[in-house]
Amino acid sequence: MQGIADVIGPGLRVLFCGINPGLVSAATGHHFARPGNRFWPALHLAGFTPRQFRPDEQEKLLGLGLGITNMAARPSAKAGELTRAELVAGGETLVEKVLEYQPQWLAVVGVTAYRDAFGERKAAMGEQTRLIGETRVWILPNPSGLNAHYTLPTLAAAYAELQKVSSGAGG
Repeated sequence: MQGIADVIGPGLRVLFCGINPGLVSAATGHHFARPGNRFWPALHLAGFTPRQFRPDEQEKLLGLGLGITNMAARPSAKAGELTRAELVAGGETLVEKVLEYQPQWLAVVGVTAYRDAFGERKAAMGEQTRLIGETRVWILPNPSGLNAHYTLPTLAAAYAELQKVSSGAGG
């Protein structure tokens, strides 16, 4: 199984970075495609999209100044199956993409993956001090249904903080 294509273009407002494709995403070619994944509902409830998009509508994000990529390309049932080396290599590739496409914000969905990829053991949710070129970095909670620490309302609230700042309403 291969990874899935990025939804990316130059000058995005926010480039969301998942950890890696799940098995359903790899099979369908759509990001955050597993039915229990809360990315699409959280994105809508946070105000990024005018309605809840389906995974097969992912290309519509580009028209809203949004995109999606992944830290690591290898699909797996759980992100925890990735090695630290895969995440570090994925972080290096991610930096190259960000420098090429220059989004205003990079939003990494998953604090543990961010910590491993960038060697920042104490990174926390929210805005980071790290810049990649001129791109600002934000960490969001992982929307996977396996992340029991967050409910859909708390996920949406976390995503809404970035929506506010990235739209110029709060930053």
